[in-house]
Amino acid sequence: MTAKKIIHDPLHGSIRVAGVFLEILDRHEFQRLHSVKQLGLSNTVFPGANHTRFEHSLGVYHVAGRMSDALGMREDETKAVIAAAMLHDICHPPFSHTMEEILENETGSDHMELARDLIFGRIPTFMGRDEDLFGGTEPISKMLEKDGISPEFVCDLISYHESKKEGLGVLMGSEGQAFFSSNDYVHQIIHGPVDADQLDYLARDSHYTGVSQGSIDMDRLMSQMRIFNNKLVLEKGGITATEGLMVSRALMYSSVYYHKTVRIAEMMFTKAAEMSGLDFRELYLMDDPALVAALIASGGKASEIVRSVFGRRLYKKAFAMYTIDMDEDTLSNLAERSGYDDRKRLEAEIAELAGVDFSEVVVDMPSRSSLLNNIKIGKTGVSILHDGKVRPITKFSPLAKSLQSRSIFDWAVMVSSPKEHTDAVGKAAEKVLSL
Repeated sequence: MTAKKIIHDPLHGSIRVAGVFLEILDRHEFQRLHSVKQLGLSNTVFPGANHTRFEHSLGVYHVAGRMSDALGMREDETKAVIAAAMLHDICHPPFSHTMEEILENETGSDHMELARDLIFGRIPTFMGRDEDLFGGTEPISKMLEKDGISPEFVCDLISYHESKKEGLGVLMGSEGQAFFSSNDYVHQIIHGPVDADQLDYLARDSHYTGVSQGSIDMDRLMSQMRIFNNKLVLEKGGITATEGLMVSRALMYSSVYYHKTVRIAEMMFTKAAEMSGLDFRELYLMDDPALVAALIASGGKASEIVRSVFGRRLYKKAFAMYTIDMDEDTLSNLAERSGYDDRKRLEAEIAELAGVDFSEVVVDMPSRSSLLNNIKIGKTGVSILHDGKVRPITKFSPLAKSLQSRSIFDWAVMVSSPKEHTDAVGKAAEKVLSL
């Protein structure tokens, strides 16, 4: 008899988990996510934002299952998709996106690429101290294979991007027979204009922050989903619900994800990690409390900055350059200086010119691609099916079209420092960053 469990979720209600998915839920790799905050340090501004990657991953698993049912997908496709949904954040570092850049800088891989190695057991799956508890545990890939699910295909879904499209992917049937699937709708449930990930995180983050920006009519979206030419599309009747999703996403980014004070707290925490001298090659195995303890124990500036963050003695904005004041050439020049190493050099130059310690200057910039794309909200390429033809939603919705050019925050670069140094740092930043 297959083991099953009903888990009560504040967002989705009762979530049923059974079989291999219940086994994965109880794995040490997945349990770590109980102690990784979904929104990093956003609770410095939004006190209720204490939900975790565990809750989110469980929610994405549930939503992906609902999408699969709505599309009438085969059982083997559904099992692979909900496995990818459950495991998509398995290697997210502590404090989620706050530490993601350091993880990539230390390992050369993002959390989705690391997930493949973790699932196949090619990298450690637990801290050395836990050898007595988890030593000899078979990798998650073996569990999936026993249930007739191709772990390679699951990993392809997790780390999917356009360059991998031609190779996606291998599925394994219930009899263990492999076959190939080139159906785009399979990966669109994980990475697409209307995917399970954003359907959960937008609704969940709004719920816990108390920021009710836009609404997501999930039932309506599900009822309007179709497969057309092997792609996930929405009937025209789903346009209003899609607009609600897009508005929610746009407003959550500007109101929560790129809130100025949240970003300053996160950049301070990142600075502490950089100055700690700790080895972060296995950062993906740590949780929030373990990282905080390690940074404080490292002493010096790292300890001071971390304790300042949690004591809410945050740096203040010293200088900013706003997208509305910048032409295309200026944005392009700034983009060339937005990489991790380039930003560290900028911080060093500004600190030297201002006569302050390197630890007292943080430079925050969006990614190069975001700057070059004028910081547009992504995932607006929703396909609408009407009268047997598929057209982009922008053909039907002026609102969707306007959202394509909406900036997710109003600044292109922000420099912050302790309050007592903002004047000196601001003047130095203006000189260094004069473009």
